[in-house]
Amino acid sequence: MFLRIVIKINFYKPLSLVEYMSVVAVKIKLMPTSPATDMKLLEKEVIKLLEEEKVKNPNFEIQPIAFGLKALIIMFGWPEDKELEALEEKFSQINDVNSVEVLDIRRAIG
Repeated sequence: MFLRIVIKINFYKPLSLVEYMSVVAVKIKLMPTSPATDMKLLEKEVIKLLEEEKVKNPNFEIQPIAFGLKALIIMFGWPEDKELEALEEKFSQINDVNSVEVLDIRRAIG
């Protein structure tokens, strides 16, 4: 009887870890309202929102668009079972954000 309990505990533990680790890699583009927008301030506001959602180690890239306008590209991991639309809505409510576009979303491996 004791041996059977030990086998069940060891057998089911990896399954719960697999369910916990289902993450998608997300890439979002934020377009500011004008070329005069402070991109570092925008990045700090995005970091604050991502920390509220418990996202760790996001990557940021500033991409030139045209006529001095730059886009903020954000890359981060997101739990697969959580809806992304609520986060998109929060991003769109930041001052100086004109539009939010999901560029890429795919299942992360590893």
